[in-house]
Amino acid sequence: MTPIRHNGSGGSDNDAVLDAVRDCVLAVGVRRTTLTDVARRAGVSRMTLYRRWPDVRSLVGDLMTREWIAVATGAIPEPRPGVPTRELITEGLVAAVRAFGAHPLFRKILDVDPELLLPYVLDRRGASQEALLELLAGSLREGHADGSVRAAHPGRQARSVLLIVQSFTLSLRTMTDEDDPELTSEAFLGELRDILERTLTP
Repeated sequence: MTPIRHNGSGGSDNDAVLDAVRDCVLAVGVRRTTLTDVARRAGVSRMTLYRRWPDVRSLVGDLMTREWIAVATGAIPEPRPGVPTRELITEGLVAAVRAFGAHPLFRKILDVDPELLLPYVLDRRGASQEALLELLAGSLREGHADGSVRAAHPGRQARSVLLIVQSFTLSLRTMTDEDDPELTSEAFLGELRDILERTLTP
């Protein structure tokens, strides 16, 4: 599958700033994080931050883009001889949902600052969603070519698949009951695998 190159805050200096804001958010949440806190942790001046980011929300936006793309691309399995693209897509998407559920920053935002995610669910696509759609569409085209994925408009198909995966990622914990073996998160991930297989199989 084609790797994603995102245009977020590249370079070691910006990564140091994003590492600092991640540490702040994990410690106290977004609403209690200030640019002064981030600058202190990153070892830079506030003016250095203001030149690129006008406020903490924009910093957190770049951080989420970096982290979410890393989670998604890290879940992509390596191609294996004889394994159809559809199976790789399904395996990777289920692994990504599992990885998001375990990601400390994602869990912190869901617990403390869930309103940060609402614009990307209700109003508009974010940079990480655009990158994931690009990745998905490329993989689906590969599946069309090898005959393992149902032929359809790749952009529409990618968006539909992302809608399914996004709902599991954001809402899975509202549906699970870890005391019931039939309703655990892993049981639901098995359902997700079946849903994806059924929608992608020719």
